[in-house]
Amino acid sequence: MNQITLGSTQITVNKNGFGALPIQRISKEEAAAILKKAYASGINFYDTARFYTDSEEKLGYALSEVRDKIFLASKTMTMKVEEFWQQLETTLTNLKTDYLDIYQFHNPSFCPKPGDGTGLYEAMLEAKAKGMIRHIGITNHRLPVAIEAAESGLYETIQFPFSYLATEKELGLVRFCKEKNIGFIAMKALSGGLITNSAAAYAYLDQFDHVLPIWGVQKETELDEFISYIEQPPVLDEELTKVIDHDRNELAKDFCRGCGYCLPCPAGIDIPTSARMSLMIRRAPVSVYLNDSWKAKMKLVEDCIHCDHCKQHCPYGLDTPQLLSENWEDYQTFLK
Repeated sequence: MNQITLGSTQITVNKNGFGALPIQRISKEEAAAILKKAYASGINFYDTARFYTDSEEKLGYALSEVRDKIFLASKTMTMKVEEFWQQLETTLTNLKTDYLDIYQFHNPSFCPKPGDGTGLYEAMLEAKAKGMIRHIGITNHRLPVAIEAAESGLYETIQFPFSYLATEKELGLVRFCKEKNIGFIAMKALSGGLITNSAAAYAYLDQFDHVLPIWGVQKETELDEFISYIEQPPVLDEELTKVIDHDRNELAKDFCRGCGYCLPCPAGIDIPTSARMSLMIRRAPVSVYLNDSWKAKMKLVEDCIHCDHCKQHCPYGLDTPQLLSENWEDYQTFLK
């Protein structure tokens, strides 16, 4: 069984981490069944967030009885110290625990530091001194912020999107974290669903002995794939290398990662999927997207009011309205 230690934290876990964002989309009992199966199969790291609606509650409901045998990480998006404490207390209550193994700033637009005037990092230090959290982390989708966090020496873990579609600059961050003994947690290892070969995704990340992938799971069949890799890890052979090379060529240009920070859309557009529909319909059976439900959702692109909310909030600097327009035009060609 592959194990990984997250930098200087001494947190040693199964190389498969459980990303608990998707379980907010399923029922409490369905989530509990999946989480219990994950634990029984050896997965012992679970990542959630206050922002993920009832994800924390479902984790607490399913796994509180084995709290001392698992590691829990959560996040806060607040920019106010008073809310920091309120959210931390809510998270601990939801998870039915009196401490978090890792508490992370959730995709801030800057790198919180002592003395920056926000009081946020000082709150983290106080929470750690009180035993409410054990390690301080940060998550981000902005490479400059993640690099600054790594260089600051203030963070024990950094969570950042990392897959075989990573750029050389993003790979530089991964290597720098190893050099500085910072735990690296890889989110978006399937690039928001654009990577459809989980074996290739796993084999690529398995090359990095300091990287912990967290797989977003909401179906038992998805979990079963990653469980199977615990005892028989995929090998990055010629066949899987060809898969990776093909995907890199197809997805080389700028594309929406599906992070969702562009939402909510005032026109009701499902931006994360609509902005990458051209890729989705070429990488999944067209019947999944060429139906009446998705026709209606894609047509909402015509209602875009060009407020630029999505563009201003995209951590990757994409021209989202332009992507939506291009994807709507392409989608219509498939309807003909």
